Amino acid sequence: MDTGTHVVMGFALGGLATLDPVVSGSSATAGSVLIATIIGSQIPDIDTILKLRNNAVYIRNHRGITHSIPAVLLWPLLITGVIYSFYPEANLLHLWIWTFIAVFLHVFVDIFNAYGTQALRPFSSKWVALGIINTFDPIIFAVHVAGLFLWAFGADPGYTFLAIYFSLIGYYIYRYIHKRRVLKAVKKIVPDATDIIVAPTMRFHHWRVAVMNKRQFFVGRAHKNHVRILDQFNRVPVPETPVLEAAKKDKNLSAFLSFSPVYRWECDEYDDYYEVRFIDLRYRSNGYYPFVAVVNLNKDLEILSSYTGWIYSEEKLRKKLEFIPGEG
Repeated sequence: MDTGTHVVMGFALGGLATLDPVVSGSSATAGSVLIATIIGSQIPDIDTILKLRNNAVYIRNHRGITHSIPAVLLWPLLITGVIYSFYPEANLLHLWIWTFIAVFLHVFVDIFNAYGTQALRPFSSKWVALGIINTFDPIIFAVHVAGLFLWAFGADPGYTFLAIYFSLIGYYIYRYIHKRRVLKAVKKIVPDATDIIVAPTMRFHHWRVAVMNKRQFFVGRAHKNHVRILDQFNRVPVPETPVLEAAKKDKNLSAFLSFSPVYRWECDEYDDYYEVRFIDLRYRSNGYYPFVAVVNLNKDLEILSSYTGWIYSEEKLRKKLEFIPGEG
């Protein structure tokens, strides 16, 4: 989920914790638990700081080790230890319990996004992404904010958020059922599909669709159970040419390939350089595919510049690339 949703979830868990008699019976415990649930709901995303280095490092590592099984066990111990040093009157066990719930819930809800997490590390480096809930879901965010307003105006926070979380369980189940219906609709259009990716958007009944069979890629959108194919591309295996093999050694392209399961590629030759481009097909927006990896190489196959990330125009892409065609 996005940072804002994780923040309101932290406050919500602090309110839910008041149903715990040990928490509600001690102001020190209640105060420390609220701080812990807010921090615990954020701490797995501390790897966002990697974006300050570069996109390649961020793409390779975001929602990786910080969302792993060891991290889910270690974060609560670390947070509890620090907070308890400031609140020695708090109940240590219940402080840890609610911190663990906050950290676990952060990782758990991230699994339902299309981006997913490597939550099974160290047993598996596979990305677990159920693709049911958008990274920012307006409904989930809104009901949390509504709950916080009710709390602020005197409603019991424990029962308020208990009711909200029960309703959200139903919401998740509905989203799962809806996605299954879209999958069935896609299979009717592409009956020989080998892989189907259905990803949510911010709009409630709208889904992104990317499909592969042995010969083609299909990209489309779904509204409710109606699927419309917008683009089709022939599947062309990436050849083992000297240019492409040299490009694959670039850190940005390597990071892209470690993350993207559905892409097409292009290789263009100009007077004094080559340009290799890989395009993720999952994120079509207004006829454009914004998630790319681009590598420029000179005629000696030395990397001149590269970029991976979200880009919405060729002009902006050229600004991201340090290399300017014609000046290499």
